[in-house]
Amino acid sequence: MTRLGIQKALETIARSMLAGLLLPALSAAQTSPAARYDNQIQAAVTQKLAAKSQFQNVKPSVDDGIVTLTGTVDLYQRKLDAAKTARKIKDVQGVRNLIEVAGPNVPDNQLEQKLATKLLYVRVGYDSAFDYFAVGVKDGVVTVEGQDRTGIGRDEALADIANMPGVKDVVDNISIAPVSNFDDALRLRAARVIYGDSVLSKYAIDPARPIRIIVDNGHVTLYGAVESTMDKQIAGIRAGQIPGAFSVDNKLEVVKS
Repeated sequence: MTRLGIQKALETIARSMLAGLLLPALSAAQTSPAARYDNQIQAAVTQKLAAKSQFQNVKPSVDDGIVTLTGTVDLYQRKLDAAKTARKIKDVQGVRNLIEVAGPNVPDNQLEQKLATKLLYVRVGYDSAFDYFAVGVKDGVVTVEGQDRTGIGRDEALADIANMPGVKDVVDNISIAPVSNFDDALRLRAARVIYGDSVLSKYAIDPARPIRIIVDNGHVTLYGAVESTMDKQIAGIRAGQIPGAFSVDNKLEVVKS
């Protein structure tokens, strides 16, 4: 072999040796810091879930610090609770919740009626006249819309929905009213004008069925159910007399008691 051939052979051997040294180092560098804790995370999540009987059919897997939950539970709230349990584990970067709710199958119209009745009593005795919630159900998936003045009513409404047998998933479209002293004053004026009317005062007697007064940046919307077209018209007229209101939208429904 010539000197040139020997030199090329040595260069080839050197490159091979360098590659052999670099590959393990590159592999280690490509492993993210989060992935180093995957086994520990999976063991910890498995232990926490196994400690509660409601999670007996839930299985976790971990990849790069992300926990994926699969399996079944019997209530939607327990699906949320399982994810909450996993998020509390040290070094968890996120949770992918693929748990299915395998509880009883309730017909959509029946489930919707149960939820609508339940939500009538959210925040009763506090400021329920200034909150409004409406639900729709499709294949067990509940969509809830409306507005809440403080966020407390929204949390109560979502908790009631999540604990209702038959609910498979929840779409939350509830908005929180902007913080506004002007709107708060307008709410009080609207309540005095509407419930001060001798015809409409009866709607203040049942705390679960008030005329709902929703105020958003000076705009007033009336929701709820009244017993006659005349009651709806009177409510609209009274709302139109509220000092400071920029606009009034009367969305009251006429429902025979």
